[in-house]
Amino acid sequence: MPTNGLRQVLKIQFGLVNDTDRYLTAESFGFKVNASAPSLKRKQTWVLEPDPGQGAAVLFRSSYLGRYLSAKEDGRVSCEAEQPGQDCHFLVLPQPDGRWALQSEPHGRFFGGTEDQLSCFATAISPAELWTVHLALHPQVHLLSVSRRRYVHLCPEEDEMAADGDMPWGVDALLTLIFQSRRYCLKTCDSRYLCSDGRLIWEPEARACYTLEFKAGKLAFKDCDGRYLAPMGPAGTLKAGRNTRPGKDELFDLEESHPQVVLVAANHRYVSVRQGVNVSANQDEELDHETFLMQIDQETKKCTFYCSTGGYWMLVTHGGIQATAPQVSANTMFEMEWRGRRVALRASNGRYVCMKKNGQLAAISDFVGEPYLPAWGQGLDWTGKVAGGWHQQRLLPPGNDEEFTLKLINRPILVLRGLDGFVCQRRGSNQLDTNRSVYDVFHLSFSDGAYQIRGRGGFWNTGSHGSVCSDGEASEDFLFEFRERGRLAIRGRSGKYLRGGASGLLRADADTPTGAALWEY
Repeated sequence: MPTNGLRQVLKIQFGLVNDTDRYLTAESFGFKVNASAPSLKRKQTWVLEPDPGQGAAVLFRSSYLGRYLSAKEDGRVSCEAEQPGQDCHFLVLPQPDGRWALQSEPHGRFFGGTEDQLSCFATAISPAELWTVHLALHPQVHLLSVSRRRYVHLCPEEDEMAADGDMPWGVDALLTLIFQSRRYCLKTCDSRYLCSDGRLIWEPEARACYTLEFKAGKLAFKDCDGRYLAPMGPAGTLKAGRNTRPGKDELFDLEESHPQVVLVAANHRYVSVRQGVNVSANQDEELDHETFLMQIDQETKKCTFYCSTGGYWMLVTHGGIQATAPQVSANTMFEMEWRGRRVALRASNGRYVCMKKNGQLAAISDFVGEPYLPAWGQGLDWTGKVAGGWHQQRLLPPGNDEEFTLKLINRPILVLRGLDGFVCQRRGSNQLDTNRSVYDVFHLSFSDGAYQIRGRGGFWNTGSHGSVCSDGEASEDFLFEFRERGRLAIRGRSGKYLRGGASGLLRADADTPTGAALWEY
């Protein structure tokens, strides 16, 4: 699998939550630290780095300041060091309940406290010195076994999770990390949870909850008996083995889950590479050859389409589209135009991709819906009737040949994060908050270019003044527009975009898909 941007190992960023449910915070004023914040935002985000000297100690670097946490001999703590010195070295001591105790390596004291009364001077571990790890990344990821170099995915036939995939292709490779009761659960694409004995269950129990451990930048999952998840046997079945210390077999990488899509052309057939290098709309089912990994360039906002056969869509001579490019270039980039329930693609030659009569795709149209020049003779009009005399030589309604239905297939369950936090249903209410440190998992369905979103209380619906609620008995259509890398905009029935307001409530009242109207998914 090419590595030019497809495989994105995620940098593990997290928050540390103390016994009073407050997050460790790095302040720019005086480089002080406190534990006062009720939610996880940029100031509360930390990166764990291994000891450069290959020792057991680790370093905590603030994502906000770019500086390192340190503890003096007298217990004073700060986040001032631009380069890690001896006082920046800590030992992480995992506790049975999944929390961490942080011990200064050079001074042997424990770090803890509340509010702005933090110190690293305790000689023993009390509840005030225990910290819960809360991952700051988007929780929908791919999981790669370090030892086998294979991706974990759901195997419906064997009713198990297995690390045996060469590529994280299709919806089965999606995992959602569910944070609850200070531990994590692994949720499959069909909304089941992985038990440490390999079973898949519908409701989380003790054996489906794991403590996260970090080792050399990798991740391990420890079950309630102190054993670690690992791929087992020839099939790579994921379950807890006998090891009570994580070795290479128990380590995993988290990778970014890019959107995977299928496209349907005007002939109501799927775009595919099944019959060779030409990209054609000629299939009646959506399998691997009809699934494309879509990436959006952060600078140009143009997108690429990568195939399961190992190549990118590429503009070739005379406007043809073939899946032959081994890496990204100007000719593999397509500008995406959102046209309600449909999408149009403009290639690097400035022309729109359209479906030719034989189903092959080619970038040969100057406009979306441009009629061909009049021609004399007998032909078919756009309704399919025989017409004589001057006629438009187009077999379908104007615009259809350049428009495609684009369907996101690897998010049957959806987690949304905005500028201020995750989307979560407000307790005791049908309203949706957009500034929470915890998240709800929503169920997604698709119909004719639009999506329906269902939460705990019912379907999402828009009410008066743009309010968005999650208690509808009937589904409402929302349009998804993939605007940036890892971010989408959601348009309601009013034509307005959904955004997170200053009050923290989700509302459909934004005119443009920017800022607070963009959502990590």
